[in-house]
Amino acid sequence: MKRTLIECGWLVTMDETIGDHRDARILIEGNRILAAGKGIEADADEVIDARDKIVMPGLIDAHVHTWQTGLRAIGSEWLGPDYHANIHANLATRYGPDDNYIGNLIGALGKIDGGTTTILDWCHNLTSLDHAERSVDGLEESGIRAVFAHGTAKPPTKPGELPYTHVPHPRDRIEALRKGRFASDDRRVTLAMAILGPHWGTYEVAEQDLRLARELNLLSSSHATRKIPDQVAPGGYGKLVAAGLIGPDHNLVHGNYIEDDELKALVEAGASVTGTVLVELHGHAAEPVTLRVRNFGGMPSIGIDVEPIVTGEMFREMQAALLHARWASLRDNAAAGRPPLKTIPIRSREALTWATIGNARAIGLENEIGSLTPGKKADIVMLRANDLNLFPVHDPLLSIVEQAHAGNVDTVIVDGVVRKQGGRRLFADDVLARRKAELVASVERVMRDGGFTIKPA
Repeated sequence: MKRTLIECGWLVTMDETIGDHRDARILIEGNRILAAGKGIEADADEVIDARDKIVMPGLIDAHVHTWQTGLRAIGSEWLGPDYHANIHANLATRYGPDDNYIGNLIGALGKIDGGTTTILDWCHNLTSLDHAERSVDGLEESGIRAVFAHGTAKPPTKPGELPYTHVPHPRDRIEALRKGRFASDDRRVTLAMAILGPHWGTYEVAEQDLRLARELNLLSSSHATRKIPDQVAPGGYGKLVAAGLIGPDHNLVHGNYIEDDELKALVEAGASVTGTVLVELHGHAAEPVTLRVRNFGGMPSIGIDVEPIVTGEMFREMQAALLHARWASLRDNAAAGRPPLKTIPIRSREALTWATIGNARAIGLENEIGSLTPGKKADIVMLRANDLNLFPVHDPLLSIVEQAHAGNVDTVIVDGVVRKQGGRRLFADDVLARRKAELVASVERVMRDGGFTIKPA
């Protein structure tokens, strides 16, 4: 197998046993890390000179609806009801298999470009097996690592039909995927189930869906975004925990309105909880759940969610999550009448942990990615330390968390394959140009068919 040696100016491994180093090395063999740290001497087929770069684990986006890529920023001034009326009740119903393919391809390429090497793609506009297969085609063609969370569409209810809230996950479709291209989990794109959960479906549907996910040995993930009076099955998560149906194999997203007792039960059961802080600060009165999860002893996880509303850049999501948690800690301390804090309540390393190890754990890949640990997959990002917004680097971790952005990403390796180098994507320019034109044509048709027009800001 090919061996690649990376000469690192600064190395941030997110592995406590290895630590962070100046002038260190990483040795890759095939698609896995063989060694990382100081004093590595080895022959290699290729040497990557990153002596003027910060080398770090690839960021992970634990929750994103990648099919919406072509709708970026159209909802930047929407609130929740606008999103559901314009997207799920209208535009999503116009998407076909090839629309999902092109959205997922361009969206995943954008993630790689910005230093995100893995995503959980929560694909919730699917209406057929072909729709799902073409969505996966886009992810696989991009070169990204992904967990494809197969979801279902949420269209308006037609006369004589059951509302989507009462419809279980389609067994025939998820079984076909699991027994077909996803029969093995030893692949760059793997399978999960994006289920309704008790906020968006009946308790009976949630119970059936969770049992199906376990039968197929799949991670399940659900949205928890509703206030108690609006939940289809209030208190449903607590009941599912008590029934033994929720554990480390379930990922809950948002959770802003979940009461403490129910959230604590979920965390103690081992479920992961993913906050999407930028979106939640944009449109929810209840604050992001990150700090509460942390206070209950859980590992926070973070993601982008909806690019029609917020940026898809994980550096910004990480920074927002950290700043919110710090602010909320200071607020709570003052509200309790305690003396002012003498040290920062949330350190910067925690935020990078959420965006790497925490997200890897949330999507079921903690043993494979999230840190530059020997034996893990080689998902690596290199930042230009000489860029004027980063220079000079005094502490590389602080530079990553507090100062860096997607524009600093020079090189990206996914599964041992270089996908971006010298600031350029290694994806054929002519193919990308055609696919970008196809994306524009796709969303223009979707908007035209839906009678949707963008209002000027």
